[in-house]
Formats: sequence, C-alpha cells, structure tokens
Amino acid sequence: MTQGKAETPLESFKRSTANALRAIAERDDINVVFSSDPPGAAGTRARVPLPSRDLPAEEAAQVRGAADAIALRYRYHDAKVHARRAPASELARTIFDAVEQARVEAIGARRMSGVSANLAAALDERYRRQGFDRITERTDVTLADAVRLLARESLTGDAPPASARNVVDMWRPWVEAKGGADLAELTQHLNNQEGFAKAVRRLITDLDLDLGDTESEGSEGDGDDDQSDSADAEGESEQGEGAATGTQSTMEAAPGDPREDEAGAAAEEQDGEMMPGTGDDDPNRPGRPGQVPRPMWGEGPEAQYRAYTSRFDEVVGADALCDPDELTRLRALLDQQLAHLQGVIGRLANRLQRRLMAKQTRSWEFDLEEGMLDAARLSRIVTNPTFPLSYKRERDTDFRDTVVTLLIDNSGSMRGRPITVAAMSADILARTLERCAVKVEILGFTTRAWKGGQARERWIAEGKPANPGRLNDLRHIVYKSADAPWRRARKSLGLMLREGILKENIDGEALLWAHNRLIARTEQRRILMVISDGAPVDDSTLSVNPGNYLEKHLREVIEYIENRSPVELTAIGIGHDVTRYYKRAVTLVDAEQLGGTMTEKLAELFDEDDRGGGRSRSRRAA
Repeated sequence: MTQGKAETPLESFKRSTANALRAIAERDDINVVFSSDPPGAAGTRARVPLPSRDLPAEEAAQVRGAADAIALRYRYHDAKVHARRAPASELARTIFDAVEQARVEAIGARRMSGVSANLAAALDERYRRQGFDRITERTDVTLADAVRLLARESLTGDAPPASARNVVDMWRPWVEAKGGADLAELTQHLNNQEGFAKAVRRLITDLDLDLGDTESEGSEGDGDDDQSDSADAEGESEQGEGAATGTQSTMEAAPGDPREDEAGAAAEEQDGEMMPGTGDDDPNRPGRPGQVPRPMWGEGPEAQYRAYTSRFDEVVGADALCDPDELTRLRALLDQQLAHLQGVIGRLANRLQRRLMAKQTRSWEFDLEEGMLDAARLSRIVTNPTFPLSYKRERDTDFRDTVVTLLIDNSGSMRGRPITVAAMSADILARTLERCAVKVEILGFTTRAWKGGQARERWIAEGKPANPGRLNDLRHIVYKSADAPWRRARKSLGLMLREGILKENIDGEALLWAHNRLIARTEQRRILMVISDGAPVDDSTLSVNPGNYLEKHLREVIEYIENRSPVELTAIGIGHDVTRYYKRAVTLVDAEQLGGTMTEKLAELFDEDDRGGGRSRSRRAA
C-alpha cells in the first residue's frame, strides 16, 4: 500500500492554525479560509491571511495573531448586546467597535501568554503597514485607533506595539485628561459585555462626542433605564448591519457572529490598507489648504449654508497623499482584485464600447445645397440636366465632445468592499471611455480628520459661537484629471484602497466642487455621476447645527444642478436610497452590481433620445 503525498510545512501550519482557531472559539463549524484579502469573518466563514511559502517566524506569529483575534471574537462577543448598546453616531460607533475588539483580545491575552504574543505581533505589523511609525501629527490618526490602543494598555497592562508608541504618546494627554477614569473602569467589566458597553459609552461621552441616539448623555450611568434598552433594541437590526450611519470599524479582525447579519459582519471585518501621507500643512505640496471653491450663492435659503473657516480645506492630487512605493503596492492590490474579474471587465467594457462606437458610425445628410459634392448622384444630371448638383455633409457625432466626471464618496461608510468595487469600476470606465474618445475625470471627497479638525479647534478657541456652520476640514481628491491619460493616472486609483483617507462625507460641497470643475471645461456635453452610499455625515457639524444642515444643503445643490445647470447629473447609491435626492438615480443593494450599473447608466445617457434632451436643456441653460 503506497503512502499519500507528504504534507508540506505550509499546509501543516495552515491546518494547525485553523484547528487552533476552532479550539479557542470552541466552535467546530467554522470554515477557515486563507486569503490575501483582509482578515475577518462572516457567519461561520473565517478569513485568515495567507502566509508565504517560506513562512518566516515573524509572519507566522502575525498570521496566528489574526486567527486568534477572530477566534476570541467568536468566543467572547455577543452580537445582540453589541447592536443594542452601539451608538448611532458614526464616529462614536467606530470607537465603540474598536474598544469592544480590544476587550475580547484582552480576555485571551490575559489567559494565554502565547495568544498575547501572537496578538501583539499582528497588531505591530498592522500599524507598521499603516505607517504609524512615520506619523508626526495627531490628526493623521483616527481617534478610534488611539482609544483602542489606550484601552488595550489599560486592560492588559501591555505597552503599545513599537510601531504605534509615538501615536499613543501624542493622543495620551488629551484622551486621559477627558476619559482617564473611564479607561481605568473598563477593567472592572472585562468579562461582562453589557457593563463594558455602558462604560465605553460613558467614555465616548466624556470625550465630548455625540452618541447620536435618542438616549441622553446623562443616562449613561450603570442604571440605564428600560427606555434606553428599548430604544437600543429597536434599532438593533440597523446597528447590527452598521449601515444606518455608515459604520467604519478600525478592528484588525472583527469576526462576524452567526447571529449577525452577514452584511454587517462584512462591514465590520474589512480592513483596507491605511498609511497616512505627509503632513497636510506642507506649503510645498499641491492642493494646499484653502483651494476648495466655496459655494457662491446669491439670495435665498442657500445662502444660509456656510463654513466656519475654509482655511484648512484642500484639493489634493492622489499621488500627494501617499509615497510612490506605497502607491505602487496599493495599485498592485487593486490589480489583484481585478484579476479574477477579467471576464466581467471585458464584457462590461465591450458592451459600453459597442454602444458608443455604434453612435460613432459615420452618417451623412444628402441633397444639400452646399457641402461635399455627392458623386453617387451625378448620374441623375447625366440623364436629366435640369437636376441641380447634389451635395452631402457628414452629420456631427455630438457624443465625441463629451466629458464624464465620476465623483466617489470616500467616507468611512464606503469602507471594505464598496470602495474596492468603486475603484475597480472607475478603472474599467476610464479605460473604456478613453478608447471611445470620451474624457473622464475621477474625483473623491472626504474630510481631513474625524470629528472636526483644525476648523473645530479654532471654533472652540474662539468661544464656541452658536450655529457656526460646517466644522470640519474638507479633503477633495483628484485621482485622475480629465486631460490625463489613464496610463498616467492608473496608480493613483489604488489610493482608494488606503483606509486612512476614509473619514466623513460632506456631499453638498463636494458636488458643487465637481460641478464647478465641469463648468470650466470646454466640452459641449458634461456628465456628472455621483457614487455614494447615503446622506452626508459629519458629527462635528451636525452636533452644533440643525440636524438637517448638511442634507438641506445637498438638496439645494442638487436642485441647482438639475434645474439651472447644463451639467447632466446622475447618481448611484450603494445600500441606501439616493432617489430621494436625485431625479436620475438608481440604488444598489449589492456593491458587486456597481460596475454593470455604471455602464448601463452611461449607455442610457448616450442613447439618442436622452442625448437630444440633454442638448436641449444645455441650450436653455445657456
């Protein structure tokens, strides 16, 4: 009897890691998959980083650490409790998620020294990859990351990973001054998720952050009343999905739970590549603060919207937010995502190209009194000299003189699969439209900081005047300008996969910025396609202005573009209904449908009837 093929060291490592994950989780039904995608879990499927063939010791520890983090979340995390206690505000929920992950990891680290070492190795690699060891400004790091690291230190007594020590030192004075007592209290509730969640909510409140739900900040004591529980339970399904406010988690591995909605687990588990770039205030970098055009409204309700200060806003090229080596790596990551979709890409590109090229077919107008002599009709003159000479003229192909702008939401709620699919779809469309002689501009919008940046700090320093207007620093990103060829801008599109840029979204000003860039173009036909996943969200602004402040401004900007501008506006919503804002819009439930939907919407715009309507409207506006 012949023996089977001997197991390779790599296969043996993968098998033992998978078994250890199931053992720690105390679950036999978990399907462990090794993948190049970020680690995480949804339902019973756990995704662990794929180790390299030579399996160096430091990489083995990092893989084990990611697996241990997933296993501990399976074992010690109750999704229902988490959903019931989670804040509604995006930033508050991000911190809440991050500290909960620190809790489950702390339980394992305190009980098993080997697990503690693995988790530390994985965390150190994560923050090294995100560039934390090169950060020099506090605002380049999310508050959620800082609070998670300080909570980990309080719960385990372990020092921060070497790559993140400088970041923790920058945030420590501010966080401990406001929430030091709350951090110390977390240890008392380490094994009680309900009590721990209440303590985290108090910590968030003491950090001057809005919880965003109907529960008042003063009710965050140990004796939360039944009304609070009822309010939290009522929104459980929404919070479990992390969709209502576009939750962004900063966990390295936020495994799902069989009781959680799979979409929510996916939103929680994803961990894109994050590496903050150079300092935002470098006077030599392109797109330095102050270059975002302000809304120039005249009279009426639109004039009520304003920014407290635009000094710290910026329009910046994607290549200025990341060093060349990192940008090359991110582009390679995008290419890996595109590799298994080559068949789909080909079909989408060919379908759109056929629609466009069909309109590019030469067509002629005949029997004209001037133009090019029609030789085919000369025979009529020979047979009957009374016939006049006949001329012909080629009909204009209006679609050639067209520019398309893709404006992509770069907020935290797009984190994970949605932003990856958006980047892939933008890449596909840019290549396809370029082959059809249609220019494409790809833009993104986010903010420079969470929960307000330097604008908020100035507002606080000036005594917190009432109704200050927008209180965050805008970051508008140019991934590809309309005149740049795709091959020159292809690397920049990889920046969308860098999690560090995904913060808050102020849609109204971003839409106006993209619109004004189009208006400055010379093309006769200008199309603006917005890809977003919900309403504008900026906790800093909404906490000190009317609750509909940003949404109202967005509606005013859309009304202006749709009714008083020659720009043709269309929108695609991912997971959220955007038809309530835009006249021409479609809503997708699954981000995977984005590429096909973008193609179809553009094809519709290029159809004859739609094109005629667009030209007529352009002439009326002019």
